[in-house]
Amino acid sequence: MALLLGWFGPHLAGAQPAKPGRRATEPAPVVAVPKPRSQPTAPGDVALLPGPTSLPVTGVFTLAFRLRGGALERYSEFPELEGFKKSGKTSTTTTRIVQGRRFTDLTITQRYVPYGEGEYLIKSFQLTVNGVLLRSVATTVRVEPAPAAATGPPATTPVPAAPTPAAPPTTPPAGTTAPQPAPAIPPASPLSSPPALTKPANPAAPLQAVGDLDKLFGKPKPALYQELPDRAFLAVVADRPSVYLGEGVRVGLYFYLTPPDQAMLAFHDFNDQLTPLIRQLQQSTAWQAPGPEPSVTPDTVRSRGQLYLRFRLAESVYYPLTTAPLRFPPLALTMVKFRFLKKPEAGQENRLADYKTYYSAGLSVPVRPLPQQAERGVLPVGAYRLREAVSRTTFRVGQSFTYTFGLEGRGNLAAVLAPVFKPYPGLDVYGPEVRQEVANGGGRKLFRYRLVARRRGTVPLDSLLQFVVFNPVMSRYDTLRPNIRPKVGGLDAPPAALPKPEDDPFYGPALASADGTMQSLDVYRDVRRYAYWLLLGLVGVAGFGWWRAGRRP
Repeated sequence: MALLLGWFGPHLAGAQPAKPGRRATEPAPVVAVPKPRSQPTAPGDVALLPGPTSLPVTGVFTLAFRLRGGALERYSEFPELEGFKKSGKTSTTTTRIVQGRRFTDLTITQRYVPYGEGEYLIKSFQLTVNGVLLRSVATTVRVEPAPAAATGPPATTPVPAAPTPAAPPTTPPAGTTAPQPAPAIPPASPLSSPPALTKPANPAAPLQAVGDLDKLFGKPKPALYQELPDRAFLAVVADRPSVYLGEGVRVGLYFYLTPPDQAMLAFHDFNDQLTPLIRQLQQSTAWQAPGPEPSVTPDTVRSRGQLYLRFRLAESVYYPLTTAPLRFPPLALTMVKFRFLKKPEAGQENRLADYKTYYSAGLSVPVRPLPQQAERGVLPVGAYRLREAVSRTTFRVGQSFTYTFGLEGRGNLAAVLAPVFKPYPGLDVYGPEVRQEVANGGGRKLFRYRLVARRRGTVPLDSLLQFVVFNPVMSRYDTLRPNIRPKVGGLDAPPAALPKPEDDPFYGPALASADGTMQSLDVYRDVRRYAYWLLLGLVGVAGFGWWRAGRRP
């Protein structure tokens, strides 16, 4: 009996409060006694561990989830956070043994490095772990300036308190056995705060901790980044300072940077930024001919003795339709610029992504009117050359041949219209057929005519066809005339007699059987008058019938 009382004594002392007036010989340790039929934590118990609400700019923001009593099979990716960059993951496994049973906690932590100071909104996100859907709540994280260097140990490293010396053992009564302290079970930490070191209820028990590596060993050494200067710039460039009305000017949006700047700059949301930039370059008073497509492959240029890499973001040729100047507003382009460690260390990110916005200056291109424009009218403007060709070398009366006449050079081909052939006796003209080949800033436009000569002799094409254009390079009007003068041989073809209607197989019999009596020109007016009389008669009959129906009793 004494042995049984000695074995049950500590449990009864810890489970039941002492009666009033009873004095214990030894303070009873506070222990958690499991119920006889208690079960371990259900397998796959998952919880989401939110990160801190504030941290320094050199610190690390974390998101994590904890899995208790189960094996990790699969989980979805952690979300991308605005203002932060992913910086790796950590995995922490904590094993606890309680009453001979093993409990395992697995914590997966995603680390985020802030881009800069300020307040960032962490939007609500979802995370799936082993098929369990975890939902977070939107919160705000404040990124504060970097703290001053401290000489003492980091404040984030928890320092466990020294254990209190145990009280001297009390000699148990004769025939009894001294009670043994039961192992302490650390309480589960709430989701709102990360787990930390917990002092056990029994000072003599070994320390147990549940937490991530940052809490156990302290956060990594602060990484201080520096921003290196660059010589990049954004510019809207025109190939000439002023233009004539209708003359083309090439305007492009370019991004310049030196070769050493390539290591610290990168494009950010290129397609999303390019669309509004192109829209701002459009002009309502000019005809716009699209240029080459934007390219992320640079070309090498030299400006003011400095070698630059030039990226073509947008380029078009503008042909003014009025004398109003072409105005291009200032534009902005946001790039990713990396900051580098002042003292690179092994295991640290060598660079940190940041953003920098480059602005271009506005541009205005004056438009000059054409000289004597009121007298000349609307004419093509450009540096053109005459192109002509003929399909034959010998020409005979009645034979058809083709003559091609057109312009080639730099200018707005849309403003080049087909020239009009002057009437010439003995020459039939058909066409033209238009063929256009557009090149960068110009091209070729040809007009193909089919000619049939009815009499022999020289066909004076130079007096029948011409182009009048304004040359902006020479600031003068040029008249382009054909140089080919076909000589037609053979006998003159007599004019063909017109066919008679009586000889036509369809109209001949119809004309023979037609009535030749003259018809009055007022026949339609008479028909209209007869129709009015008929309507009046019908109205009278209807009125008379209504009157007779009203007189009946």
